[in-house]
Amino acid sequence: MSTPMETTSGAPVAEPTGGAAAASGGGFQARWGDRLNPLVVKEVRQGFRTRIFWACFGLMLLSCVVLALVAFVQTRDAAFSQFGQTYFFAFFVCLAVVHFFVIPYSAYRSLAREREDDTWVLLVLTGLGPRRILRGKVLSFLVQAALYASAVGPFLLFSYYLNGIALPTILVVLGLSAAWLVFLTVVAVGAATLADSRMGRGLVHFVVLGALGLAFAMALGIASALTDAADRLLHTDGVLLAMSICLGLMLLDGWLLFEVAASRLSLSTEDYTRGPRRAVAAQMGVALVAGLVLWWVDDKKHVVTEVFATLGTVHLTLVSLFMASDVDGQARALRAGTSPWSLMRPGALRGFRLAVLLLVGWNVAWFLAAVFSEHTSSRSEPYRMVMAVMPAYSVLYLSLALLLGRMPKSDRFSSPAAVRLLFVATVGVAAGLPPLFAEVVGLEAGDSLINLLNPVVGVANFSSHDYSTGLPEMSWAMVGFLGGLALLCAFMADRVLTEREKRAHRL
Repeated sequence: MSTPMETTSGAPVAEPTGGAAAASGGGFQARWGDRLNPLVVKEVRQGFRTRIFWACFGLMLLSCVVLALVAFVQTRDAAFSQFGQTYFFAFFVCLAVVHFFVIPYSAYRSLAREREDDTWVLLVLTGLGPRRILRGKVLSFLVQAALYASAVGPFLLFSYYLNGIALPTILVVLGLSAAWLVFLTVVAVGAATLADSRMGRGLVHFVVLGALGLAFAMALGIASALTDAADRLLHTDGVLLAMSICLGLMLLDGWLLFEVAASRLSLSTEDYTRGPRRAVAAQMGVALVAGLVLWWVDDKKHVVTEVFATLGTVHLTLVSLFMASDVDGQARALRAGTSPWSLMRPGALRGFRLAVLLLVGWNVAWFLAAVFSEHTSSRSEPYRMVMAVMPAYSVLYLSLALLLGRMPKSDRFSSPAAVRLLFVATVGVAAGLPPLFAEVVGLEAGDSLINLLNPVVGVANFSSHDYSTGLPEMSWAMVGFLGGLALLCAFMADRVLTEREKRAHRL
């Protein structure tokens, strides 16, 4: 039997010297080809073959070339020019049209088209899974955005040599715009998973167009402000803090929206809630640590606790509404490893419990911070009351929506969408009816007793104090009443969800 180095007649044949290199090169390419998401390669190749890509790329490059020629002519005879700021913003507008509108909208249409044409099933059959598919969609359009940026980059750098703009300003604007681009792309891809019907997709389409137009205008406004007054703004602590908070929000909310989109595309037999709920818990943990560090560095001022507690509670209430309005029960394959406190597993019961724990834990942490804050005014006690009643209002109306939707035996109002509408309706009635009733009976619209259950006027009443005496207008007894009522409704909602889950598992 002949060896690979011999012919059939036994004469040796020299192996090509490049064989080993080709084999190793092939192994390297195959190894990295397996690691790289194949959807990225597919989407990038498909995007490069579209007319919209080359049309936008050509028009953007042509606009930059024309602007560069105009700048050359305008500054050729000028002994000392200061046109860098003007032309940097002009070049940035050319890039912003693509980065903040064309790329996110193309990402949205790419996934929406997969669902409209029923080719999503073919992608799922590849075994990649919803999370890797969405990641591939996002990364492929970010690769295209990087190609656009590489074409405009030399022109942006060219504006630096026209004087009038500092290099740190250019880097800050480009860094913030890159974060904004990633966030908008993730939001656009997530929006493509929202609707299943034709009418719903049409509505989402118009909403995405409006949101991207607003995002484009916001980006231009912020970039214009930074280029005009960067030397002053970038040395202001408040501006740097706002920029850091915005970057953190884009990162954390982008992660949450990505996980929500992946869970919407997952099967009911999968642990589809683990990603979003883990993202929410991590998000609030990072926000709590960052807020406490800022509170400590800022000499324990009370305003930090007020801002973080209020914004965090509003955000958590909105997120909790989606967690607690999940479907009842879970797939049979997931029941074996699920305990009563497996809060990351699917099911409205576990989502509601996680929501209550996060709301209470968040406000307890900031309540303790408020206790140890610098008490420089009489506002300290009223705002401690606010931190105690805000989670009570959230839990109360979240529980009422669940009780109204899922306590009846009929399933007419038990769907997730119906529960969310009931929450909006109950909050709207509780916010609008008490002031109207007070006007009818001849009392003040903001009467403290009538508006005790009002989630808007009630919070305002708890945060106010009597200027003549310096004492709060509300009492801790009212705080205790609201807390007790919220706990009672939460207990009832928990029992209702428990019974509905048992009934769903028996079916």
